[in-house]
Amino acid sequence: MTTRPTPRIGVLAVQGDSREHLQALASLGAQAVPVRRPEEVEAVDAVVVPGGESTVIDKLLRAFGLMEPLRRRIAEGMPAYGSCAGMILLADRLVDARPDQQTIGGLDVTVRRNAFGRQVDSFEHELEFAGLEGPVRAVFIRAPWVEEAGAGVEVLARVGSGPAAGRIVAVRQGNLMATAFHPEVGGDRRIHAEFVAMTARATSRTTTA
Repeated sequence: MTTRPTPRIGVLAVQGDSREHLQALASLGAQAVPVRRPEEVEAVDAVVVPGGESTVIDKLLRAFGLMEPLRRRIAEGMPAYGSCAGMILLADRLVDARPDQQTIGGLDVTVRRNAFGRQVDSFEHELEFAGLEGPVRAVFIRAPWVEEAGAGVEVLARVGSGPAAGRIVAVRQGNLMATAFHPEVGGDRRIHAEFVAMTARATSRTTTA
């Protein structure tokens, strides 16, 4: 029997809630490491882009020389998962963004920043999530949503009720996944487990090749 290598998953730790993602990934048996320098991007099998302030993360990624290595690795097929601000940063297109804001890109989606409102409009909502049994309790904090998804993008979850009913809040395209909400908040690890499994499959294919 061939044992799959334990995936080494980096979490961008320049701003935002990286600690919670590191804890969630480690609890699932992944090698979870913070990423703050370009050479650390090269040393991981996958990366998580956490929630935070997307404009600040963008500026820090450029200031620390991380933006181009991330873009290259993702274009080469490295798995990536973005939550909240991470969804914004993985999107190819933005609505209501600052004129100078850049993204890592990779996901063929158009994302609206702060679509659900300001911090005081934060809320929790139960979602049906494709491939998971039972609802996911999703925490939305100044969250975005996907306004438009390309033909190759799988929609994983939509808001089920309320004024935002039908809005897309989770997507996957190849080795990339993003949620508008924060699964690292609370004890439900199923979405992180999906990403660990995605990374393990991608790592296994790379090793075999």
